[in-house]
This record gives sequence, C-alpha cells and structure tokens, in this order.
Amino acid sequence: MGSNSVSRHKFLLFCVVFCGAMLAPSHDASAFTLQIGDSYELGSLWPGIQKKSSNQDKASYVNHLLGMALGTVDVAGGQVYFRSSHGFNFLPAAAQAHNGGGRTLDLRTAGLYTYLFATYSGSGTEIWYIGNLSGIITIPFLASGHHLTGWTLFGPRGIGVPEGGVTVMLLGVALGVLALARRFLMR
Repeated sequence: MGSNSVSRHKFLLFCVVFCGAMLAPSHDASAFTLQIGDSYELGSLWPGIQKKSSNQDKASYVNHLLGMALGTVDVAGGQVYFRSSHGFNFLPAAAQAHNGGGRTLDLRTAGLYTYLFATYSGSGTEIWYIGNLSGIITIPFLASGHHLTGWTLFGPRGIGVPEGGVTVMLLGVALGVLALARRFLMR
C-alpha cells in the first residue's frame, strides 16, 4: 500500500510539472522596428490630428487612405493625405480601436490588429500596415523633430481573441491529464 501511494504522488507531481511546462508563456523573440517611410507605411496625414481626436475620426482617416490610389496626395476635411506607394495584398476597413502611449507595443498581448496610427506633436500622423507582424513592435519617437504623443491600433477582427488551434490543444491536454489523474487516484 505504501509503494502505491508513492507512485501516485510521483504521477501527480509529473502531471503538475507537465501542465506547468505546457502552459508556461513562451517568449517570442520576434521584435520589429517600424520607420517613417519604410515598406510597412500605409501613408501619413498633415498637419495631423492630436491625441484628443476620437477613434471614429481616426478610423475614417485610415479608411480614407485605404481608398486612395498608390503614391497619391489628397486634401479632404482639413487634412492632407499622403498615400505611400506600397501595395498590400488585402486591406480591410479600420474598425475596432485600442489606444496607448510609448514607443513599444507588444502585439502578443494587445490582440489582433491591422493598422497602427501614430500621432506626433506638430508633425502629423503616420499610419502603418501591421497585419502581418507579430511580437514586439517599436515605433519612432521622433518624426521631423517632433515627439510621439500617442498611438491607436485598428483592426477589423475581434480584439484579444486567442488563436483557436493552441486553445483547443491546451484544452485537450488539460482534459487528458485530468482523466489520467482520475484513473490513477480512484484505484
């Protein structure tokens, strides 16, 4: 009877360690630095909007850029729009938003987004396409000598929705371990 209880404890300890290893956060080494005028730039606004503008206004600015031809300039609503010459495969309309500050964004915790809208004091606004980026993103602190005042992430998809395959796998592992633990403990 004593050796059976020792093996049960060892088995439970193994299960706990295994589940802890499976659920431990993985560190994504991907880090990316965006630059003004790089291949991820969707466009820019001048004179730009300030941090106080609503997310709905910012989304309409992004969507205006999406409707422009590559490499063109347009004036509308008191803004000068500069659309970059960079073509992207699929550009969905900007909808849901998340605001923040600082120059480092962690897309692993922020959610699923497509556009990054960065506002610079007195210089304007830069918009990047980030739909194919993940991990940690760093954006410029200065643009034409003016500092970053804030940023907004836009995406058409649900905010913070986990990737389904990993969730299902973890649920399966957890249920399997519980079934094994029950089987060995109920003897």
